[in-house]
Amino acid sequence: MEDDVASGRSAEPTTPEPGKAGKLGPQELRSQLKDRRAKFERQVEVTRADIERQVQATKAQFDATNERIEARVGRNLVNAILIGVAAGGIMLVSLIIFKVIFVVLASAVVAFAALELRKALEHTGRRVPAIPTVISAVAMQPAAFFLHDVWRWSVVLLGILLVIVWRVAEQLIATRRTDLPTLVRDLASGTFIQVYVPFLASFAVYLVAQPDGEWWTLAFLILVICVDVGAYASGLSFGKHKMAPVISPNKTWEGFAGAGVAAVVAGVLLAILMLGVPWWVGVLLGLLLLGSATVGDLAESLIKRDIGVKDMSSWLPGHGGFLDRLDSILPSAVVAYVVYLVFGSLAS
Repeated sequence: MEDDVASGRSAEPTTPEPGKAGKLGPQELRSQLKDRRAKFERQVEVTRADIERQVQATKAQFDATNERIEARVGRNLVNAILIGVAAGGIMLVSLIIFKVIFVVLASAVVAFAALELRKALEHTGRRVPAIPTVISAVAMQPAAFFLHDVWRWSVVLLGILLVIVWRVAEQLIATRRTDLPTLVRDLASGTFIQVYVPFLASFAVYLVAQPDGEWWTLAFLILVICVDVGAYASGLSFGKHKMAPVISPNKTWEGFAGAGVAAVVAGVLLAILMLGVPWWVGVLLGLLLLGSATVGDLAESLIKRDIGVKDMSSWLPGHGGFLDRLDSILPSAVVAYVVYLVFGSLAS
C-alpha cells in the first residue's frame, strides 16, 4: 500500500464530494438556459403558426360557405343574423318592460320604411312629398296606441289627406307642375304608401294597447320569424320546385312546406305557453300567418320587380331596407289582430 502511495496511485477510486457532482459553472448554466429559451420560443412560434393556419383555413371555409349561401339566397348570413338578434332583443324589451317604447320604435321604423318606398317609387317617375309622408306615417302609430278606434281611423284619413293636399299644392310651383295623369299617379302613389306601410303597421301598435296585447304581438312576431327561418332552412336544404319564379326566384314549395311545419309547431307552443288559449288556436294562427307572411313577402317582391330594384335600401346590411323586413309583418299584423278579437277571450 505504501508502494502504491509512493508511486502516486491510490488504493481506491476517488469519490467526488457530495453536492458537487455534475455541477455547472456560471457560463455553462447561462448557455443551457439560453438553449432552453430558444427551444421554447421556436416551439411557441411553431404552435402560433399552426393556430394561424387553422384559423385561416376555418375562416376560408366559413367565407366560402357564406358566399355559397349568399349566392343562393341573396343575403349575407352573418350580418342578417346579427342585426336580426339585435332588433329582436330591442323589440322584446320594449314589449315586455315599457310598451310606450314599442310605439316610439314602431314610429321610427315605419317612417324609414315609408321613406324607402317613396324613394324607390322615384325610379318610376312618381313623386311623393317626403315631409307629409313622414308626418302622417309617424302620427298613425301613437294615434293607434293612445286614441279610441274611431279617432285612429280619423288620423289615418287625415294623414292621407295631408299627403294629397301637399302634392296638389306643389302644382302651384312652376318647377314641380305636372300634367293631370302624372298628378293622379303621384296622388295614388302617396295614398298607397300610407295604406301599405303606416296603416298596416298601426294594427300591431293597436294590438299592443289591448289587454295582454303585448303577448299577442310578441307571439305573432315570433311566428313570422319562424315562418321566415323555416322557409329559409328548408328551401336552402331541399328547395327544387320554384313557387313564383317570375316574382321571387328564391322561393320554393319545399321552403313553403318547411315554413308551414315551423308555423304550426311554434303556433301550438305559443298558444299553450304564452297566450293561454287552446292548442288549436295556435294551429289556426300559425297557418293564417303562414299565408299572410308569404303573401306579404311576394307582394313586396312584386313591387320591387315593378320598380326595378333588388332591395328597398341598404340601411340594414344582410337584410336590405326596413321595408324588406316589414314585408311579412305588415299584413300579418292585421291577421293577428283579427284572431285576437275572435279568440282572445278563450285565454285562461
